[in-house]
Amino acid sequence: MSAGLLLDEVTLRHGDGEDITTALDEVTLRVEEGEIVAVVGPSGAGKSSLLAVAGGLTVPDAGRVLVGDVDLSGTERDRARIRRERIGYVFQSNNLIPSLTAVDQVRLPLTFGRHDASRDPLELLAEVGMEHKAGRRPHELSGGERQRVGIARALVTRPRLLLVDEPTAALDRRRSHEVVELLAKETHHLRMATVVVTHDHDVLRHCDRVYEMADGRLKPTRPALV
Repeated sequence: MSAGLLLDEVTLRHGDGEDITTALDEVTLRVEEGEIVAVVGPSGAGKSSLLAVAGGLTVPDAGRVLVGDVDLSGTERDRARIRRERIGYVFQSNNLIPSLTAVDQVRLPLTFGRHDASRDPLELLAEVGMEHKAGRRPHELSGGERQRVGIARALVTRPRLLLVDEPTAALDRRRSHEVVELLAKETHHLRMATVVVTHDHDVLRHCDRVYEMADGRLKPTRPALV
């Protein structure tokens, strides 16, 4: 049976000649459907590269990347289609469009391509506790509210894979707990494979497995860190 995400001995290098840096060094990671996995580690360890490769934004120099049973080694056009149809992203900075209301932010991914299994944007906003602010624009929302809208936007296409970059970086402790609890609930409910990159060790209690990244290598740490 295929995993939600499989990275199989993935290597990624940056630079040329003597300035080559190995961002990912034969990384293997399998995330099952309905599982939320955290990746921790210092800046420069390779966490952003891991998300970029897992999401089909960067092609590795070696190894395989599969989302479900789909290989991401095809053309850029193929990868763009897979990103639209199978992968959701929650960005650290939210990346909300200033002129759009909350409900239009969530609708936006549905305008790119065909999504037969998509969710209703208003119902999804209600599920993340934001239905009462569906008509508000980003500057009218708190940091936690913007993060919730970003999560709803990532989920509207029913992705197989959810990639989350530092979801609590700009939030206080209470809002952080609410956001990560929501991500865990949606992961288990929708049977997604979710990867969360974080520096916040409070996030780890909500995760099924925890990995540490250092010098481009990945190793399991659960239960040592929690």
